[in-house]
Amino acid sequence: MAKPTTIKIRLNSTAGTGYFYVTKKNARTMTEKMVKRKYDPIARKHVEFKEGKIK
Repeated sequence: MAKPTTIKIRLNSTAGTGYFYVTKKNARTMTEKMVKRKYDPIARKHVEFKEGKIK
């Protein structure tokens, strides 16, 4: 059976609040770690979120 092209990832806040988003990415086209600038409601501002593993 083939591996799926999309994998689930966890985007962790770099503000240190512990807030995270769960999203999908195409593992074949995006081989590097994903970094997105999104809203952190605990810090109440937009910060960078970096990719981490889902436990």
